[in-house]
Amino acid sequence: MEVSFVNAHKRFGDTVALADISLDIRQGEFVAVVGPSGCGKSTLLRLAAGLEPVSSGAVAVRTDSIGFIFQEATLLPWRTVSRNVELSAELRGIDRKTRRARATRALAAVGLADFANSLPGQLSGGMRMRVSLARALSLEPRLMLLDEPFGALDEMTRLNMQEELLRLYRDNGFTALFITHSVSEAVFLASRVVVMSARPGCLHEVIDVDLPYPRSQELRFEPAFTELVGWASDSLKEAC
Repeated sequence: MEVSFVNAHKRFGDTVALADISLDIRQGEFVAVVGPSGCGKSTLLRLAAGLEPVSSGAVAVRTDSIGFIFQEATLLPWRTVSRNVELSAELRGIDRKTRRARATRALAAVGLADFANSLPGQLSGGMRMRVSLARALSLEPRLMLLDEPFGALDEMTRLNMQEELLRLYRDNGFTALFITHSVSEAVFLASRVVVMSARPGCLHEVIDVDLPYPRSQELRFEPAFTELVGWASDSLKEAC
């Protein structure tokens, strides 16, 4: 298993954010998490990243090679695209030659090789999110943690970015834990969808998405897809 939550609880003062979370994420698996606002989805991700300690129970992550993508692209406006992609590797002390080579490969992987010397302010929202993806890829992660990365994008850009992420997932073979408010996004991307209940957040249901990869937009019109979206939507309503 790449990530294991074992009876994990998380408190912030008197507030119980997460209660009794037990979940195993297998190496190479894509798991999406949906749930009502405030149910602790982002907290779950922060526990996996080691950004927050558990209050009780345990979280075991079997790699220190982790990429984290936030809700916003969080780029430094005064650094070029290439220098933004290098930043995570720079902060980890990776030498300049190596991090520049990794940045070049990562930008090519997300289709932004021609924008390496641009500034973030010159890019669209979708392009800025691609830079954020490239920055995470530059660490060559085994585990990718994504906290609603496409939530602020327009619908067409969001659909395109979902396909882009699946291509990167296929090409790089990382394990993914993806937080989203969109049930259809979760089903389109994931091999399993975790439905969380309202606070205190706990696991309401885990749904296997038995749809083959690679996936294209045409999948959304297939009866099996719409059935799974309906199942997950009904589960989410029960959990609220």
